[in-house]
Amino acid sequence: MINPYYICLSKYLNVMENCIRECADINQLSKCKQDINQAAHSIQKIANILNLAGNEVRLKILYILQKEQKMCPCDLSDVLEMTVPAVSQHLKKLWEGGVLNKKKQGKTIFYSLNNNEITLILPMLDQIAISKITVNQ
Repeated sequence: MINPYYICLSKYLNVMENCIRECADINQLSKCKQDINQAAHSIQKIANILNLAGNEVRLKILYILQKEQKMCPCDLSDVLEMTVPAVSQHLKKLWEGGVLNKKKQGKTIFYSLNNNEITLILPMLDQIAISKITVNQ
């Protein structure tokens, strides 16, 4: 007897040659859709953070700020050997993405991590500092 919760697409489909399932669990699919809908905001937020951190320069900025707590664009440009305007563009994206805080002291703006927003990537930044990740070539 066929399980009423499954829809069978084809009894004789050769799954090894064709990437099409034979049966689908309707309850599972429905629950997955519901889970995705409920998590949509969190997923979007995490995707945005990962997108920001996916740029090498911005990841370096996040790494440096995690170690140093706060820095100004001029200091970051010296460390990264980039122009201040180039660094400022990356800082602007990170700040607009909510992953940085900024505080003005006199004429200088200091940037720091918004740890509440980047808890997901803090372990990655720690891993960079601890193990100096190596890539097999």
